[in-house]
Amino acid sequence: MATSFGANTDITKCITGSIRPSCQKSSISQHYLWRSPSGRFSKKLPLLSLAAGEVGAERKTKGFHILSMSKAATGESADRVETLTYKDAGVNIDAGSELVRRIAKMAPGIGGFGGLFPLGDSYLVAGTDGVGTKLKLAFETGIHETIGIDLVAMSVNDIVTSGAKPLFFLDYFATSQLDVDLAEKVIKGIIDGCQQADCALLGGETAEMPDFYAGGEYDLSGFAVGIVKKDSVIDGKNIVAGDVLIGLPSSGVHSNGFSLVRRVLARSELSLKDQLPGAAVTLGEALMAPTVIYVKQVLDLINKGGVKGIAHITGGGFTDNIPRVFPSGLGAVIYKDSWAVPPVFKWIQEVGSVEDSEMRRTFNMGIGMVLVVSKEASLRILDNRNTSNIAYCIGEVVDGEGVSYG
Repeated sequence: MATSFGANTDITKCITGSIRPSCQKSSISQHYLWRSPSGRFSKKLPLLSLAAGEVGAERKTKGFHILSMSKAATGESADRVETLTYKDAGVNIDAGSELVRRIAKMAPGIGGFGGLFPLGDSYLVAGTDGVGTKLKLAFETGIHETIGIDLVAMSVNDIVTSGAKPLFFLDYFATSQLDVDLAEKVIKGIIDGCQQADCALLGGETAEMPDFYAGGEYDLSGFAVGIVKKDSVIDGKNIVAGDVLIGLPSSGVHSNGFSLVRRVLARSELSLKDQLPGAAVTLGEALMAPTVIYVKQVLDLINKGGVKGIAHITGGGFTDNIPRVFPSGLGAVIYKDSWAVPPVFKWIQEVGSVEDSEMRRTFNMGIGMVLVVSKEASLRILDNRNTSNIAYCIGEVVDGEGVSYG
C-alpha cells in the first residue's frame, strides 16, 4: 500500500520540468518536477518507532553535530512590516556554528554531512536528524502520513553525499500520550521513506512522556547508517576550478527553515487551507510536501563517474552548504536564472519581506542536492533525456572562497 498524500496529484500537475542540454548561463523560464512516492512497504519490516526530544531548530550547522535551539514566539503585530530573518524566528545560525567549532576541538574529524567510521576496506557512514518545527504544521494540517518520509530523507540524503549506500535506519517517537492510530500513520511514512532509500527500518523506540509534550503532539528523530568503499568515498578533494554544479530539484521547503516559515504565516493573510498564489495546491499542502529522497538518483550518477563532491542543501542553503565540500581556496558562482524558484519560496519572501541573502542561507530555493562534477560528466547528465530524473546546470567552481550569484 503506497502512503497517501492528497497534495501529490495536484503538485505534479502544477509543476513541470525539462533538462538543459548545456551548462551555459542563460535566462530561462523552467519549473521543476516532483513525482509522488509509489514504493510499497513490506509487512515483514518490524513496526517499530520514531522520533526525538524537544523540537529543535531544523538547522544543520556547519559540522556534523546537530543542535537544537529555542524558538521565538510566532505572534507579530499586524503593522510590523520589517524584514524577517531566521534569527528573528529564534534560530541563530552563527551560534550553532560556534558550538560546532568548539566541539571540533574535543572531537576532531567532524564537519562533513555524515560521520565516517573505518571498517576493513570500507567506511560506515552515519547521520542523524529530525524534522524540526515542520511538525508544528503537521499538527495544524493533520497531515501525518508523510512526515516519516521527511525524517528518513534528512539522514539518508546526508550520508549519500559521501557516496554511501544506506543500510538501515532507526527512529525515536516521543509523545505525551500514545495515540496508536496517529503513530501508525507516522511509522508508515518512515517505512515508505526507507523503501525509497532502499534501506531497512531496523528498530526504534516509542516513548510516552506525560507532561513533557503538549497533548496531541509528538516529536521525531532518527539516524541512518550506510557503507562505502574507502577508495570510492566522495570527499571533494579533487574538485578544481571549472568543475560544474548540477542541481537536483526539491519538492519545496523540505524540512528546514520552518521556524521562519511560521513567522511568515503569522504575518500572512492566508490560512494553510487557502490556495498558494501561483500554484494549484493549498499553502498547507505545498509546505507539507515531503522531502525528496535522492539516494537512488545520486548513487546512479556516482556509478557513471565524474562526481567529485555532493552537498545536501538543508539549513544554511547554498551559502553555507556548498562550500563544505570544496578544498580551501575554491568557491562557487551560482547562475540565478538556471532554474525556476517554486511559488512557495516567492510567497515566503514577499510576505516576510525576506532579503535575498537570507533566503539563500535559510532555504533550498528549489534545489535540494548539488553535485560537483567534471565538465564531461555534466554533459552526460544534462544530455541524458532517456530518464525521468530532472537535473539543472546551476553554476561552476571558481577560484576564491564563498558563494556568489550572477
